[in-house]
Amino acid sequence: MSKAAPKKPAAGAAAPPPAGFSLDINDPQVQNAAIRIQASYRGHRSRKEMKEKGPPRVLKNLTDVMLIEGSAAKLECRISAFPDPFIRWSKDGAELKDGPKYRYVFEDPDIVALVVRDAGLPDLGKYTISVKNPFGECFDSARLLVEVPAKIQKGPDSTKAKKGSTVNLTAHISGEPAPDVGWAKDGEDIEEDDRIYYNIGSDSTTLTIKKVSPADAGKYEVFVENSLGMDQSFARLDVI
Repeated sequence: MSKAAPKKPAAGAAAPPPAGFSLDINDPQVQNAAIRIQASYRGHRSRKEMKEKGPPRVLKNLTDVMLIEGSAAKLECRISAFPDPFIRWSKDGAELKDGPKYRYVFEDPDIVALVVRDAGLPDLGKYTISVKNPFGECFDSARLLVEVPAKIQKGPDSTKAKKGSTVNLTAHISGEPAPDVGWAKDGEDIEEDDRIYYNIGSDSTTLTIKKVSPADAGKYEVFVENSLGMDQSFARLDVI
């Protein structure tokens, strides 16, 4: 008589433990071990996901901002980063501290901005945001453009000159866009030549009169103008 073949467990049924081995799922040590294994797996998966999703990214770039002198400017961008990043703003390479002049703004979880208050010509430049967390760093930049009405900060001084001497009349000016500059004598525009001419610098203009003669005496006017406004100033030249 042949031996009967051992019976196979029904489909879906758990296989019996090996001989001499038993596992009690109600054993506290077994339960603690299972919890540790699950936690380790979740931690590994979470770190992997953070590595993939965490490095900062700029989702909406900064854009250049144009404003009138004395108003406030807002540079804004949308970012993605997890965990929460460290934000740093700089202007032309110099870090800007959060304070009365420059204000760091966090509007939504992914919207960051820099507010520049009472903007003027010194605020012109390139602004950069740095977004950094343990998994990486990204940057974005934009320019702040300030429009300033043409203005004479200090007009030329009235003066007396000896016949045959050289006279320089200087005015300090400002404006953005850079203003057009002109000089006039007794209401008539000055036509430049080798003896009478004027130079225009970044923040000043100088009228030069060589070999002064009595005919050069009179009222001199300097005027500046750009798309936002104009200004003028006067000085008197007496020849002695």
